[in-house]
Amino acid sequence: MDKEKTVMSKLLEMLGCRYPIIQGPIGMFNSPEMVAAVSNAGAYGMLALGFSDPDDVKRLVGEVRTLTDKPFGANLMLINPHNEKILEILAGAGIKAVTTSVGSPAKVYPIIHNLGMKGIHVVLALQHAKSAVSAGADGLVVAGSEAGGLRSVNSESSTMVLVPLVANHVSVPIIAAGGIADSRGYKAAFALGAQGVQVGTRLLASEESPAAEHWKRAIVECGDGGTDLIPSRNMRMAERVITTPWIKEKKADPTVKCIADELDYQSAETGNYDRAAFGGGQVSALITDIKPVKAIIAEMVS
Repeated sequence: MDKEKTVMSKLLEMLGCRYPIIQGPIGMFNSPEMVAAVSNAGAYGMLALGFSDPDDVKRLVGEVRTLTDKPFGANLMLINPHNEKILEILAGAGIKAVTTSVGSPAKVYPIIHNLGMKGIHVVLALQHAKSAVSAGADGLVVAGSEAGGLRSVNSESSTMVLVPLVANHVSVPIIAAGGIADSRGYKAAFALGAQGVQVGTRLLASEESPAAEHWKRAIVECGDGGTDLIPSRNMRMAERVITTPWIKEKKADPTVKCIADELDYQSAETGNYDRAAFGGGQVSALITDIKPVKAIIAEMVS
């Protein structure tokens, strides 16, 4: 137990926030208001920088800073060619910890450490967890198969299996992701060997979330088994989305080779919500209302 407390203290020291809760970064919802709301509630707000360029990063960080004096971070996709400059901007703005995903961490972690920052790598499998720690990751976001967002097309383990499996093989702090929406999931994560949690879908369905009301309603109305994995256009990754009537129809159509080619990823602008890709984890089935971020965090740590 003392060892677990020491590792949790290390994570909280790394993040600098009150609670070991990280906002799941969602690129299309890079809202400074949302990030600030999460940080002001005592958790760790996150910008999703994806393919952002340095000018975008400066603007976003500056806007968050006008809304909160609490710590926040950012997620970097490792295939972004601007990451070295982006990290310099983040370090200059006083950001102490980032998460990294979609790519090998080997080249970027020396840069992160030279800038005096900590890096937490997102992993979907034990093998990747071991490799990330060897590459210098200071912590891991361990995302089980039920999590929303981008997934691999490989067979994957659930949070219940993957978190303790990784905990058996690494000594760095672990943040559990996938299937966490309330105090029950939060407490379960610690029992599995994690020292913190990353929460995406529950915060997506919050009052401060910039997601369209159609999206929030799709999460609230999602039932048991109401999500599915949709292969991406390049077929190298998959995305967990809520299974809308349109998606059900297309899945049953043998002439449709790739549903992603026919989805409307700009539905908020086009208003074409019938063909929208409403991302969400399996935990959507547990979410029955839309609440303020502060209330979500408070219930989770109660």
